[in-house]
Amino acid sequence: MSTDLHYLTIAEGAERLRQRTLSPVDWVEALLTRIEGFDGELHAFLALTAAAARAQAVAAEREIVAGSYRGPLHGVPYALKDIYDTAGIPTTAQSWVCQGRIPQRDAFAQRRLVDAGAILVGKLATHEFAYGGPSFDLPAPPARNPWGLTHFTGGSSSGSGVAVAAGLVPGALGSDTGGSIRHPAAHCGIVGFKPTAGLVSRAGVIPLSYSYDTCGPMAWTVEDCAILLGAIAGYDADDPQSADVPIPDYRTAIGRDIRGLRIGVVRHFFEADKPTDAPIKAAIATALKELAALGAEIEDVTLAPLDDFAACQWVITCAEANAIHDDNLRHRMTDYGENFRYRILPGATLSAADYVQAQRLRRQLIAETRQKMEGFDVLLTATVPTVAPVVENMTLSSVLASRGITAAFNTLGWPALALCCGFSEAGLPLSLTIAGKPFDEATVLRVADAYERATPWRRRRPDLAQAAA
Repeated sequence: MSTDLHYLTIAEGAERLRQRTLSPVDWVEALLTRIEGFDGELHAFLALTAAAARAQAVAAEREIVAGSYRGPLHGVPYALKDIYDTAGIPTTAQSWVCQGRIPQRDAFAQRRLVDAGAILVGKLATHEFAYGGPSFDLPAPPARNPWGLTHFTGGSSSGSGVAVAAGLVPGALGSDTGGSIRHPAAHCGIVGFKPTAGLVSRAGVIPLSYSYDTCGPMAWTVEDCAILLGAIAGYDADDPQSADVPIPDYRTAIGRDIRGLRIGVVRHFFEADKPTDAPIKAAIATALKELAALGAEIEDVTLAPLDDFAACQWVITCAEANAIHDDNLRHRMTDYGENFRYRILPGATLSAADYVQAQRLRRQLIAETRQKMEGFDVLLTATVPTVAPVVENMTLSSVLASRGITAAFNTLGWPALALCCGFSEAGLPLSLTIAGKPFDEATVLRVADAYERATPWRRRRPDLAQAAA
């Protein structure tokens, strides 16, 4: 069994654990062995918590055998993007600025996973302070794409995308301010879910933007994301943005048909506003046919130009990030990496008027999109405009000129899920996004799961030996 434990999904592993046909000790040991064998090239982990994970696995096994089964995450290994505080374990945001930083408390989401009986295996690579990248002047090298080590992982939740895709852990948490869960999900071929702003507390997560930061799950399947989201969602008074809303059982959305659901295709995002690579357009066209065959009603919908959404995201995020780092930028600027400095310093040139106008435009875009959304259950568009680029071809000069499709749903604050919809001729993943109405994560999961089950992409895993070659 140990030869296939690294590719167990959370749902599969949880069922084996519940039935006591799998030991959490064996699962954790198999993953630690795989990490040891492959992470030297992948660089997904910044730190392993191997000793603690082994101890937690033994404790979980005792509880399960004794009949104290806590639920579908009990005994399940996971890892965290290294911006989630972990009590007694360094949390550094992959920056020289935070070396030696050891939190005294767990982040809210981390504490929820601990309470659910999940087992922390380690802390994962991120772009510095969840912004920018890839960077080669940080305390650790950037993570590498398991589908091809010379290709970009996407970011900033780079380690989370790599670790799940490569079978180092079955699930991880990332954060998303302008696409930082969905970009690596797209380039690494996994599922990444940015929930509605306020659904998951950000307390104990190193901030980038108070207005835009969102925490969410990353896993191999839609169902696994539903399991993780169900554990970490909930009201928290320590996060001013936290929403006091009912938390449903998101797994009830899994395995349902989608007949009669209406899907609005935001085609201009990926055909006109930000023209995507031909393989992505072709994959989305095929996906729409598949969804129609499953009984969904497909219709194009036109929203505001992508540039309007992206401009709001850039101005607000850049201004808030600059404010958060203002003191350190003044007194220890060279401790930041070049990529992060390049991205954040323009925030110092923004005026209060710029910031206020961006917030006003954001409210206007939300109101307009809510009206356009009437009559649709979900929206569908591309996740990223290109297949994973070659890292050595990426330059700092293109950063400020770029605008991402993902930023639209950060500006809205609505749930958006990225999942694999095929592969390029070179074997690199392609991705689409399904987005929904505020706090209607269940419908997004329902549509994504139906598509995932009807297509073969989940059965294809990266060949790590070939990727290295």
